[in-house]
Amino acid sequence: MSHVSTNLSGDLIQRVGMSLQYDGSTFCGWQKQKTGLSIQGTLEKIISGFDPIRPVKVVAAGRTDAGVHAAGQVVHFDFCGHIPATRWASTLNGRLPDSIRIRQAIERPLDWHACHSAIYRRYRYFIYNGCSPNIFLSNWSWHRYQFRLDEDLMQLALDGLIGFHDFSAFQRSKTNRLNGWTTIQDAKVERSGDLIFIDIQASGFLYGMVRLLVGQLVALGEHKLSLKNFEARWKECRRAEVRYAAPAKGLCLIRAGYKDLLFSKSAWFDTFPKYSLEVLDSPPAPP
Repeated sequence: MSHVSTNLSGDLIQRVGMSLQYDGSTFCGWQKQKTGLSIQGTLEKIISGFDPIRPVKVVAAGRTDAGVHAAGQVVHFDFCGHIPATRWASTLNGRLPDSIRIRQAIERPLDWHACHSAIYRRYRYFIYNGCSPNIFLSNWSWHRYQFRLDEDLMQLALDGLIGFHDFSAFQRSKTNRLNGWTTIQDAKVERSGDLIFIDIQASGFLYGMVRLLVGQLVALGEHKLSLKNFEARWKECRRAEVRYAAPAKGLCLIRAGYKDLLFSKSAWFDTFPKYSLEVLDSPPAPP
């Protein structure tokens, strides 16, 4: 079934949905800025080159911050032309920088929206908990080596976050959001040797929410913060006590989900690899 329509000039309008990955290390974030290189700006510049008369706007399921990565970001754009939707992946990958790759492109109806149609977003935070630095993990993980993190205590804290709550304590300033209410649907901590993966899935995220939350979880896992105080901070919205955010480089948008399975599982579901690393040089146990 075709979802192509026409505008008042009789031009064909096609809505294209795409699943893509990017290494956010060198970008100022997803959103176009007055200065700095953004993922959105890079995509729009290349796509608009195929029709310079009509500027293209690319809309994302989640607006990642500077330095944050994506393994299954979902976007859409409207295009007036005759390039089949399924051809956009190969068309763009030959022109994009190596740090951005389109995994799959599909045709969508004009009322489908990459952001508004999404029912969840899932992020993963990657922590390297070994003593010795590892250059092959440094661009993608937060190296915390002073103490062996207590992942069981961290999971216990995450269990209490499940549901619809006010998470204003984990919201950075300078946000246009009117309140801090959202629904966390799933939250898990997994250890593989010296590597720790924190997965959090929610209907939507506050500005800076995951990095502020992970900063608190690490303090908890290092036994520098009690579970009682952790719970009091977020339940009582004590934002002033949530001072430190985890660095951006350890955060990755795993995927955005929709009511229907839009993309092939191999192109979208979980394309961020979970490495396995034996405990060769473990940090000291907490006191």
